[in-house]
Amino acid sequence: MTQLPPDSGRVTLITGASRGIGYGIAEALVARGDRVCITGRNEDALKEAVERLGAERAVGVAGKAHDENHQALAVERTMEAFGRIDHLVNNAGTNPVYGLLTELDLAVVRKVYETNVISALGFAQRTWKAWQKENGGAIVNITSIAGLAPAPLIAAYGMSKAAMVNLTVQLAAEMAPGVRVNSIAPAVVKTRFAAALYEGREEEAAAGYPLQRLGVPEDIGGAAAFLLSEQAAWITGQNLVVDGGLFLRAGS
Repeated sequence: MTQLPPDSGRVTLITGASRGIGYGIAEALVARGDRVCITGRNEDALKEAVERLGAERAVGVAGKAHDENHQALAVERTMEAFGRIDHLVNNAGTNPVYGLLTELDLAVVRKVYETNVISALGFAQRTWKAWQKENGGAIVNITSIAGLAPAPLIAAYGMSKAAMVNLTVQLAAEMAPGVRVNSIAPAVVKTRFAAALYEGREEEAAAGYPLQRLGVPEDIGGAAAFLLSEQAAWITGQNLVVDGGLFLRAGS
């Protein structure tokens, strides 16, 4: 970024943020003056993302979200770089297989839960102990509409996202009043992660949405920035559906 806004003093740790939804959230927060630590598996992609965000406001820590050593390092580096962690965004996720639940390898299901659910709890525990318990803050978990309704062929992913919705509620109850915890459930957002759901048939996929388009990372970035702001100071334990109106048709 060529011109940075005044420093807001707020710091956010965002997992899985070298591209896609995570990067969109990081971009929205830096644009309002926050500082961010972003994580991702690919070190080169992470460096490029930090450069785009502006090294004055962003640092990156490469690693796998489910790795507890990586979780500890990410929190440690954030504290070293910025001295605080006001906000956590749990965005890192995986969906390594498409298929029927009745035929899925249970080892794959365990991997999905390790990355999508247990790592989110691990990061929440660490940011709580490092800063939020004594100083307050907010957490946003990125879930999915796949966790709210049947999700053919990605049911294991949907199950994990349903668990994240409940994790949000549990943490919101435990961490109140100092820390607010909410989640965002996107429909299909145009990212590399979701490409199999729309690539080569985007117009057809978008036709099912009342707003006549798929989501983009900026849509989720704006929602997350709101939930991590004082404008949302009386909101906790909620799962915000950002779906272009898709559920309107599902219920019709």
